[in-house]
Amino acid sequence: MFAQLCTRSNFTFLTGASHPEELVTQAHALGYQAIAITDECSVAGVVRAFSTAKELSIKLLVGSLIQVEDNLELTLLAPSLAAYQELCALISDARRQAPKGQYRLARERLCQLRHCLLLWHAKRPDDALADWLARHFAGRRWLALGRYYHGGEDEHISRLERWAKARQLSIVAAPQVLMHSRDRQSLLDCLSALRHHTTVQEAGWRLSCNQEAVLHDLPTLGQRYPQAWLTETLAIAKRCQFSLEELKYRYPDEWLPPGLSASQYLAQEVERGLHRHFPQGPSAKVQGLIAKELALIGELGYEHYFLTLYDIVNFARSQNILCQGRGSAANSAVCFCLGITSVNPEQGNLLFERFVSKERKEPPDIDVDFEHERREEVIQYIYRRYGRARTALTATVVSYRRKSAIRDIGKALGLDLPVIESLLSQLDWRDKLDPWREQLKRLCQARGGVWPHFLALVDSLIGFPRHLSQHVGGFVISQVPLDNLVPQENAAMEGRTVIQWDKDDLESLGLMKVDILALGMLTAIQKCLAMIQEQGGPALTLATIPQEDPRVYAMLQEPDNIGVFQVESRAQSNMLPRLKPRIFYDLVIEVAIVRPGPIQGDMVHPYLKRRDGIEPVSYPSPALQKVLERTLGVPLFQEQVIEIAMVAAGFSGGEADQLRRAMANWSRNGHIEAFRQKLIQGMQANGYEPDFAERIFEQIKGFSGYGFPESHSASFALLVYVSAWLKCHHRAAFCCALLNSQPMGFYTPDQLIQDARRHGVEVLAVSAAHSYFEHRLEGQALRLGFCLIKGINAAAIEALIAQRQQGSLMAALTALPTTQQELLAGCGALDGLYQHRFEAAWQRASLGEQLPLFAGIEESAPARTQLAPPSDHEVMQADYRQLGLTLGTHPMALLRRQGLFSQWVTAATLPQCRHGQLVRIAGLVTGRQRPGTASGVTFVTLEDETGNINLVVWAATAHHQRQPFLKARLLEVAGTVEKEGAIVHVVAGKLVDHSLLLDKLPVPSRDFR
Repeated sequence: MFAQLCTRSNFTFLTGASHPEELVTQAHALGYQAIAITDECSVAGVVRAFSTAKELSIKLLVGSLIQVEDNLELTLLAPSLAAYQELCALISDARRQAPKGQYRLARERLCQLRHCLLLWHAKRPDDALADWLARHFAGRRWLALGRYYHGGEDEHISRLERWAKARQLSIVAAPQVLMHSRDRQSLLDCLSALRHHTTVQEAGWRLSCNQEAVLHDLPTLGQRYPQAWLTETLAIAKRCQFSLEELKYRYPDEWLPPGLSASQYLAQEVERGLHRHFPQGPSAKVQGLIAKELALIGELGYEHYFLTLYDIVNFARSQNILCQGRGSAANSAVCFCLGITSVNPEQGNLLFERFVSKERKEPPDIDVDFEHERREEVIQYIYRRYGRARTALTATVVSYRRKSAIRDIGKALGLDLPVIESLLSQLDWRDKLDPWREQLKRLCQARGGVWPHFLALVDSLIGFPRHLSQHVGGFVISQVPLDNLVPQENAAMEGRTVIQWDKDDLESLGLMKVDILALGMLTAIQKCLAMIQEQGGPALTLATIPQEDPRVYAMLQEPDNIGVFQVESRAQSNMLPRLKPRIFYDLVIEVAIVRPGPIQGDMVHPYLKRRDGIEPVSYPSPALQKVLERTLGVPLFQEQVIEIAMVAAGFSGGEADQLRRAMANWSRNGHIEAFRQKLIQGMQANGYEPDFAERIFEQIKGFSGYGFPESHSASFALLVYVSAWLKCHHRAAFCCALLNSQPMGFYTPDQLIQDARRHGVEVLAVSAAHSYFEHRLEGQALRLGFCLIKGINAAAIEALIAQRQQGSLMAALTALPTTQQELLAGCGALDGLYQHRFEAAWQRASLGEQLPLFAGIEESAPARTQLAPPSDHEVMQADYRQLGLTLGTHPMALLRRQGLFSQWVTAATLPQCRHGQLVRIAGLVTGRQRPGTASGVTFVTLEDETGNINLVVWAATAHHQRQPFLKARLLEVAGTVEKEGAIVHVVAGKLVDHSLLLDKLPVPSRDFR
């Protein structure tokens, strides 16, 4: 009988060599009565341990190892909720007093602990310290001893034992465990080497001297420790009755007006919003939705949740910060009235009960996207409103992935960094015909030394947590100090604090999280709307953009979709002409259908055939008609799949919720396979075909981490429509807004500008006389801004603009640092002041600062020489080098002037080719995309002087021609034309890399994003 009291998991970063789940599972297998997870100054791993312990019915103790400043090492255990809360507060204090990833704690701070149990890992007898602990921890402190079988250990333990007995200090067997199995010893050594910034070969005493930091079986423990010491572990475990289930979350309420309950205030604000959105009176449908939703919110007590979001959104709107909610319940009628979403409830058929469930007893999950350039204002408002003690960002557990694991294992094994980088450059991570592990195995086998062990260590390390980072925007806001729930620590970013749990941990415990996210498209939309108003247009909002404009849908069907939110990828470009969206709900479908769930479940083609009338609409059963009617009998949304599991396979609400969680965590734990048999057998028992059941399960797997609920799709569909409307009716303003919101989207500034020019937008070059730092509109033309110039100094440019507005441009130019003048001359920004950029560079150089060596020396002015203007090739080279784009001659046009590729098919002539025709094409590589659903297919975009060419590269082609496929900047392709309606692309055959023809031209390409 034994309870393990001192266990560090891999959440003691670069120290523990096992996941919390592995340690708990192994303790259960060995017959332990309990196990404590005691990571160093952290409780980051306890939630995952708790979930596993609950499944296995083994007792979990919560605690933490603490190193105090005066060389005092101890383990603190939480026997009660009060003890847990004071432990969290202690950890928060220690972490907040040190930079991210560190902590600092003085011994005096321990005096505030009134409930925690203390295990002292004494290194030697210390009477003064023993007396101090006796005064402050009487009846709840032990001397913790463990055997590790290193030199002199027996004598050391005997001396401590005699000293403890003399002082009547209780002893407990408390070996410090770092791994669940001896198999992890090699990985443990690598982690130790990394922690100490050395290699395994040079680590010496820093490594464990043996494999004893492991969970031992009970017979071994019985041989190593006196029975009294083992019995004491059980006595301590019995005193520890705290469970994470005791944590209770309380919503904030400072926004509540005096004299009103939360229910009354919510109803009041919803009524106000109702009159604001429907001044002529709401429809019966909307009135019914409001009444139904308010009743369910009141029954479940979620008023505070919606009102907290309402408070945050109100602040954003008061500061003219554009925002849009999404997620479960985000597109409800209540959220529309509160301004959390701009999706009109009359445009869809979303059922509120899908998102706010009585059975699940979980708060709804609503994410709010804000302009990415102004989200920090919202974050700081939350901190001011609720205080640092009561709000913090959730953590994101940054885990080892393939490249980071390879680099760190290589570093630990003492391998040269250039060798590791060379190894990484030879791996094609996307080659499904030759998986990366097989590639790495061959490369390792060709070497000797430590290389044969390399792959196994890399595999062990992948998935290990490396550090805690801040979530992109998940906030926990509490009525009581967060220390009552979980510790906080400093984030790397100034002015941010994070809790030690991530979003999945919070969900496991039922704690509320509000996602305050950043979305670049909202920034672009807001800037575009502002420009339209500045140009004399109407003051538009997301909710007042004219709806159901046929021109917008006609544009998307072409597809003319570059820059349009969510539907600008190659896969969406192929889908738009096939789906032919005509109404808003078609866009909801469009957003959701190009996702792994519907594609892997083979639901896309049946839907399109039914939509086009090629195949009749049918339903697997009358029971499923209600679930599938809005999508023509084909499941496309995540919640439809969950409903099918309940309606067709007999899942209970609780089982359906477990399935939902497994779907959400598929990439982390793979537990979804456990539902296969129950789902398929349940559907077959209810009369459904095995093929349909298999396809539903494959769709569930596809939805895992990638599926879209209908509510998400509706929120995004609104932004699709708005961005498409702006592109359709205000192309110059829309392109300008996109450029001023970079980086975002699939396309580079060069591609966005070329698309605008092909649609008739006049684009004016960067000019010292006319440009501002950002891009601006000049009438109906788009003037490029100084921000494009690589190396430009924003402060210097703002000073130039200020002086320019006072009529002293030449003086302002002269006042700039010489390097800034050279940049302006080199990119052509001074062409309006001089004959050409060479002349500008010469003249500005003559005005440069005099070097100290020649101070006081008069020299005559050099004889004026007429400089030849730069050639088109020189202009193009300089533009790409300094701006990343050119408004002059395209590189492909210059090459064709030289007789190269003159007979090749261009983007403009490609649509005239017949289906199946063999062609040769060439162009600059501007993007490579390989979606997870594409079965190894890569979509490559080539650009020539007439437009873009869409290239399809099959996995085998990419595998056998890996170097030109991955490395080419200028690619020649021999391939076959494929045409389907408006969709035209080339299936690649032979690939030839002609990058050398570009010399050192820095052509931008967005690869595998």
